[in-house]
Amino acid sequence: MVRLLLRWLLQAVALLIVAWLVPGFLVHNLASALIAALVIGLLNATLGTLLKLITLPLGILTLGLFFLVINAIILELASGLVPGFHVASFGAAFIGAIVLALLHMLFEAIAD
Repeated sequence: MVRLLLRWLLQAVALLIVAWLVPGFLVHNLASALIAALVIGLLNATLGTLLKLITLPLGILTLGLFFLVINAIILELASGLVPGFHVASFGAAFIGAIVLALLHMLFEAIAD
């Protein structure tokens, strides 16, 4: 349970870092980041999994890079659902997806 809460907090911190680094990616405060991290996680677990399964051949063909497009779509969807979390454009969402993936890899390496 503590590990799950730590991952949730780290994902919220990652969103705050992305908002600081990527123009057009806005998170107003920590509460918005926590809610956005939860919504992104739920969207990834449901819609993201379905989209990745449907586009698996394209994902294999592009060596997994197409999955960044799906993650950007998930970020834009979450942006529409969470007050205090806004992604201005698909470009900002795509760059944010790349930075989030890198931060998550870094946090996983540190946490283990």
